[in-house]
Amino acid sequence: MKSKRTRKSKNENQSNTDRWLLTYADLITLLLGLFVILYAMSQVDNTKYSKVVVALGGMFGKAVPLGGSESVLSGGELMPDRMSIERKLQGALYQDLQSQLVSVSQDSRGVVVHLAEELLFASGSATLKNTSMGSLDLLASVLKTLPNEIRVEGHTDDVPISTAMFPSNWHLSVGRAMNTGDYLMKRHGIDPEKVTIVGFSEYKPLVPNTTPENKAKNRRVDIVIVSSEVLHNTKQAGEQQ
Repeated sequence: MKSKRTRKSKNENQSNTDRWLLTYADLITLLLGLFVILYAMSQVDNTKYSKVVVALGGMFGKAVPLGGSESVLSGGELMPDRMSIERKLQGALYQDLQSQLVSVSQDSRGVVVHLAEELLFASGSATLKNTSMGSLDLLASVLKTLPNEIRVEGHTDDVPISTAMFPSNWHLSVGRAMNTGDYLMKRHGIDPEKVTIVGFSEYKPLVPNTTPENKAKNRRVDIVIVSSEVLHNTKQAGEQQ
């Protein structure tokens, strides 16, 4: 009897000692899965990347971007980075960029498309030219694929205006921004909930209003694709108030 108890005790001790192998095997399996995911993402496919992030978010309770250059919205929707957006816009607007009536840049808010007055409107008017709509259609083909919020901003030079329709440059800048944004929303289905329309009159010039050429540059409509960082900081500020 004593011998059997001793043998049983030894078997139990051996079983307890080997339990760490199960934990070790689980850890190795998880690491292997992680490295497979990282390898698959070395060549980023936005659709697959988004699915992976959403899946990981479901496993760990929160969707967290792995790459650092792109962000994920609360619904698991991928928000492209600035460089990706700028490249898409430059590709779609290639011919307009050559004419220098359109330019694309980045600033603290995100990616900005500058649309010259000459492209969109007659002097002193806020009615879109028929010839401008092809350019806006190309722009919209990119905008409607993005989850980012969009700001449509009207700008003028410092030459005063006073007409029955536009008593000031404020009225003109707002009217131009409103008609541009309205076209993008109604014609192309850009979600109105993510669009902001604002007029800045003469008070946000790109260059000093010292020459006719500079004044022409300042008469414009800017389409701002708001970056994920700005959106995140704005939401945080709102939550703290």
